[in-house]
Amino acid sequence: MRRFDDERREMIQLLKDRGISDKRVLEAMEKVPRHMFVMEAFINRAYDDCALPIGYSQTISQPYTVAFMTESLKAKEGEKVLEIGTGSGYQAAILASMGVRVFTIERNYQLLNEARKRLDKLGYRVAARAGDGTLGWSDFKPYNGILVTAGSPTIPQPLLDQLDEGGRLVIPIGGLDEQKLHIIEKKGEEFLTREVQGFKFVPLIGKRGWSN
Repeated sequence: MRRFDDERREMIQLLKDRGISDKRVLEAMEKVPRHMFVMEAFINRAYDDCALPIGYSQTISQPYTVAFMTESLKAKEGEKVLEIGTGSGYQAAILASMGVRVFTIERNYQLLNEARKRLDKLGYRVAARAGDGTLGWSDFKPYNGILVTAGSPTIPQPLLDQLDEGGRLVIPIGGLDEQKLHIIEKKGEEFLTREVQGFKFVPLIGKRGWSN
């Protein structure tokens, strides 16, 4: 919708100002209509750089967080990426618009069904299922990248096990109030980790995450 064109351009400029430089990420963020992934009550804030409620005690992450995580993943066109925490479907749409083969898991059935309908309506081809994201999705392993959109107390071992050689796992680790974003790259038998401070996500619920 044209009414959001100016807001979208301002969002992209803000992302550039904050250090996002990957052209594919910026093009995807500019192309995907974020206002289609937020609740009607917050549609006028769709392109603000903040997280917004999407119902069921969940949120759509702020644009900078989505861009930073996507850029950190370094996913190439045609690669397989597993997303843990479908939410509104926005992050999956960003990856799909970059030509990535997206597999996404959501524990909340209502959110998953809404996201599926939204993604189908907008033409994004994404494989989605309900389940415990902390266990991954072993049917389609290994993955070139795994992106977790909720904060975990520890790194779930199944996600490391499902990562391909040279692949990256991007996951927030920490307490319930704040987490560090861990960017983990698999090199042979080793996992090289970089940590970035200052992120806050909803809890990752599951057998290898937080309990209900």
